[in-house]
Amino acid sequence: MPGKTNRNEYGMNEVKPVDTTNHSFPVLPIVLAVILGIVLGHFAPYLAVKIKIIGTIFLNLLFVLVIPLIISSMITGISGLGDIRHVGNIGLKTIVYYLTTTFLSVVTGIILVVLIAPGKGLTGETKTFPDSEYEIFPTPISGGSIVRILDPDTSFNINIDPSKNRVELIDQRLFGIIDPDGAIKTKEIPVIKWLDSSGKKTEPRLSGTGIGTSALVKRLSGTELMNNYIPRNIVRSMVNENIFPLILFSLVFGGVLSTVGEAGIPLLNVFNAMNVTIIKCVMLLMYTAPLGIFGLTAGSIGEAELTLPGGFITELIRLAKYAITVLSGLLIHGGITLFLILAIFGKRNPFRFFKNMIPQILTAFSTASSIATLPVSLSLATKKNNVSERIASFVLPIGATVNMDGTALYEGVAAIFIAQIYGIPLGIFELVIIVLTATIASIGAAAIPQAGLVTLVVVMKSVGLPVEGIGMILSIDWFIDRFRTSVNVWGDVIGSAVIDRFEGNIED
Repeated sequence: MPGKTNRNEYGMNEVKPVDTTNHSFPVLPIVLAVILGIVLGHFAPYLAVKIKIIGTIFLNLLFVLVIPLIISSMITGISGLGDIRHVGNIGLKTIVYYLTTTFLSVVTGIILVVLIAPGKGLTGETKTFPDSEYEIFPTPISGGSIVRILDPDTSFNINIDPSKNRVELIDQRLFGIIDPDGAIKTKEIPVIKWLDSSGKKTEPRLSGTGIGTSALVKRLSGTELMNNYIPRNIVRSMVNENIFPLILFSLVFGGVLSTVGEAGIPLLNVFNAMNVTIIKCVMLLMYTAPLGIFGLTAGSIGEAELTLPGGFITELIRLAKYAITVLSGLLIHGGITLFLILAIFGKRNPFRFFKNMIPQILTAFSTASSIATLPVSLSLATKKNNVSERIASFVLPIGATVNMDGTALYEGVAAIFIAQIYGIPLGIFELVIIVLTATIASIGAAAIPQAGLVTLVVVMKSVGLPVEGIGMILSIDWFIDRFRTSVNVWGDVIGSAVIDRFEGNIED
């Protein structure tokens, strides 16, 4: 049952995984939402763009749950293992295995997304009007200017957010920082200053042809990125949505909490109750996912019809390339990397082992939940593949909550794909940060359907990527989620076989 705890031999409460077996999310409403969104976006793009606000609200509600979910899930997950000073030989081997395979999965995904580059050459969150004439009028009082579209058939999106968008003068290769205090109209936008591609302030010509708006992306320097990891104020990190320090704090706090004995039980119960409550909030929100996905899909297709060459076909091709990249990474990790680990370190026949676990894979695919699959995993691992019950009952429940190979791979691919869409170059330093962050953040991915969307925010924030880009991939996330969950549980059961072999049990 959710929130149930048992006292372990070290005086701490062992937090059991939250039961999600009674919370299934039908696929049909989501599929219908995607189809209706495509139809509306194609045939009524102007209406579809307005409806996108429904999807935006859904994403905002999802983002609200990020911080409490990260804190509660990590503290209860770490402290729930028992006194960290007495994790023991099996516990240490389990943790090393899960971290290693998760790291390998992220690296696999990042190599593929960099090589395939599914987002290169595509435009994200950009509304361009290359044939529209414009004029710029200085505003001496404010020290800025106003850019005005002269084309009677062209207008700006009045929902422009100065903190997230900028104006682009296509012919001059300049962009303008929007005045947050100015009045944005359908054909006029107030601008504080104009910058060239290098970020240097400049003065534009007062007229030209070719204008648009795009996402305002703040690239973080190496020093800023490092400062984000070790902030002076943890509360300020919450306010600024600087999430990675919260992960480190929660891991350390949970580890220390596991060592204080009886005195820590009331506090652990508070975090456990918080974790169960937040997960139920996520589940409740996911029941509205079809509506949110409809709004985001319709809005994306509508914007593609209005701004991109090729219309909605371009949008579909973009998503197809992304999906192929993720699924290829999952196939390589699940079908090659984990097979080799099982054969080399587990000393098992991977093909026979996989054949015996097919019902587990199908259960994970149909439920999209690691926890819902746990009873099947335990039964098949012990009865069909001869993993000892002692090892399976310890390794598999931990894996269902902290081992997310497929989720980590998806987070790395999704973050870099969105960076490619926005035209944000990522160097080796940023890629290393994504690898490390995705590996650690996957631990906080609660074992419920599509919770990886929440922890994806952590990865994107770690390198300063715009989290609004998540809306680009949400329309097919329900589909990819089932494949990554299947890889998650497959990695769990292989881990139990590997640990079983290293503990000296009889090989099958």
